[in-house]
Amino acid sequence: MELYDVIVIGGGAAGLSAALTLARARRSVVVVDAGTPRNAPASGVHGFLSRDGMSPAALLAEGRAELARYGGTIVDGVARAASRTGEGIQIDLDGGGRLVGRRLLVASGLVDELPDVAGLRERWGRDVVHCPYCHGWEVRDRAIGVLGSGPMSADKALLFRQWSADVVLLTHTAEPLTGEQAERLAARGVRVVDGPVAAVEVADDRVAGLRLADGTFVPRDVVAVSPRPAASSPVLADLGLAPVEHPMGMGAAYPAGPAGKTDLPGVWVAGNVTDVMAQVVAAAAQGVQAGAAINMDLVVEDADRAVSAGH
Repeated sequence: MELYDVIVIGGGAAGLSAALTLARARRSVVVVDAGTPRNAPASGVHGFLSRDGMSPAALLAEGRAELARYGGTIVDGVARAASRTGEGIQIDLDGGGRLVGRRLLVASGLVDELPDVAGLRERWGRDVVHCPYCHGWEVRDRAIGVLGSGPMSADKALLFRQWSADVVLLTHTAEPLTGEQAERLAARGVRVVDGPVAAVEVADDRVAGLRLADGTFVPRDVVAVSPRPAASSPVLADLGLAPVEHPMGMGAAYPAGPAGKTDLPGVWVAGNVTDVMAQVVAAAAQGVQAGAAINMDLVVEDADRAVSAGH
């Protein structure tokens, strides 16, 4: 079995950027990826300088091609388990394959847990959106309904007000507004509709509005939600690392120090698996940082081995 310098789990922006950095450092690197990126439903990646509007699939295809030019390897599959061996870390793949690496980087992203509202999932990434910096320009000047479901719902409504003068906050399951929040929303012309939301209604393959549990219909063109981002990795679980809750109640991710180094020897993380707020460009930057840190770690190990061999 070939021993790789680094195994990267996850071939999104973070994983491919790390792998590219390592391959350019003349490290043997393999990326394990299932081909199901978090942003697959979106029409384009935004806020990524020189890549604005590129489809997620095209971005990843270009990243894979760049990695291949430097000798990096892509394995299409899912990492199911991990264990330590005398040589490093062994990864078990679905289908029975195995890989062994001296170092491991997990960049497998996260899953967005959407509020339990009928019709929401079907429109996800189209006219049901979550991030104003990712989608705000595309939904500018449209009728936006912000679905309240977390501690930042009022803030999200104020944020989307920057892109449209027609914003409604539907409180749904969010905590009652404070006096200060209500005053700010009113001052900015954001209408508040109380009561649980039962469904997103669609007409002509477009969101038409939201139906409340009491039957009230609120016409809207776009729904902004606050999903709960949750990172989960069987590989990290096997090695002894568990996700922790975000301090502001915005999901769960794996803790890490500078450049993504975890408390587990030889294990790094990058991208949304450790930072629930990271957009694509930020995840890519984290991948570069992690890749450089891993290479330096290996440089030191290689030097120490050479010193020991000379004695």
